[in-house]
Amino acid sequence: MKITAIVLFIVTYILLLSVPKYRAHIAVLSASIFIVLGIMPLDKVLGTINWNVIFMIAGTMGIVSLFIDSKMPALLADIIISKTPNVKWAVISLALFAGFISAFVDNVATVIMVAPVAITICKKLGISPVASIISIAVSSNLQGAATLVGDTTSILLGNHANMNFFDFFIFQGKPSLFFIVQVGAIVSTFVLLWIFRKDKQLVNSDERTVVTDYFPSFLLVLMIILLIIASFLPNMPSTINGIICMILLAIGIIRVYIIRHDMEFIISVFKDIDYITLILLAGLFLVVGGVTEVGVIDDISKIFVSISGDNIFVIYTILVWFSVFVSAFIDNIIYVATMLPVVGGIAALLGTDPYLLYFGLIIGATLGGNLTPIGASANIAGIGILNKQGYEVSTKEFTRIGLPFTFAAVISGYILTWIIFA
Repeated sequence: MKITAIVLFIVTYILLLSVPKYRAHIAVLSASIFIVLGIMPLDKVLGTINWNVIFMIAGTMGIVSLFIDSKMPALLADIIISKTPNVKWAVISLALFAGFISAFVDNVATVIMVAPVAITICKKLGISPVASIISIAVSSNLQGAATLVGDTTSILLGNHANMNFFDFFIFQGKPSLFFIVQVGAIVSTFVLLWIFRKDKQLVNSDERTVVTDYFPSFLLVLMIILLIIASFLPNMPSTINGIICMILLAIGIIRVYIIRHDMEFIISVFKDIDYITLILLAGLFLVVGGVTEVGVIDDISKIFVSISGDNIFVIYTILVWFSVFVSAFIDNIIYVATMLPVVGGIAALLGTDPYLLYFGLIIGATLGGNLTPIGASANIAGIGILNKQGYEVSTKEFTRIGLPFTFAAVISGYILTWIIFA
């Protein structure tokens, strides 16, 4: 049974990489085979799928759709631009702004919010927006690891490691991922300052976007507050975060219907939810649950330990940089969903606190996606926007920014995480 599970697991991942257009179908088909063959017991199927993660992502995506429609993100970007003297600082300010938003909002949604503003500025100045959009995308991806709601990988970590919202700020009495990521952001900002050092054209934007509705902003802030409160309350259901996000989305949808009677917009909000990712995650939860059930995850953990000679620093180093490399080519959601139980198994074998390795995994997997144009959904979204505007983005153009940005952020995060949690 174990050999069958391993073969199915390997074939599943080869297909996920080879045919990304059908990755959700592949994950569901593989999960179904695991169930039919009895590798994943039928009575454990519903319990293996992490419904908290599924509902939390769905609710957040829907609320973000309402937030974007309200024009509030565009107004905030306009205000920031009005305070900058030239192109260099306008681009860097937009990148930092995108990063701040991305700590609390999905990375792809953040890029979609901020990119149009950068394109408008570049058109007014008669310059290419390629470098600006790439900077916005990599900054969004970087900050996704900062909070529980910043990225799907953070949500996965929070649920697997039983971390609440506040744990991403202070954990075990020490500065946690939020502050580690901020140090990475500061270091990588110096990289952007160097890259854009010659772009000193003056920029002026007196236009101000008119916000059409402040309620979605209220919903987004309320969501964050409620997630924080729920993380400190005892005896909460395991799906409490998902319930909060879905209830707030329902409130937003009902309000839209009462005020606007606009069913087309309501339908568009539901369309903006990335069902492919949700189905993919559900399938992966079952696949990973199946290989865990027959002991494969434990075997992989033992291999990691044997290669490192039981040396926690070696394991940590391999994990971080292997994650950077893999995430440059593989969707980090798939990778993190698979590796979290492996990391837990490694820590159990060593009899050590797993959080150093958990944080190393997230830093490597989240920031490593900035190495290539296809390494993160935010990068793909940014390049897609540029393509629609008639701009082609070469791998060389992307790596000119992505490569030094990634190494600056990862190296600082790698060192700081070891110093704080080793």
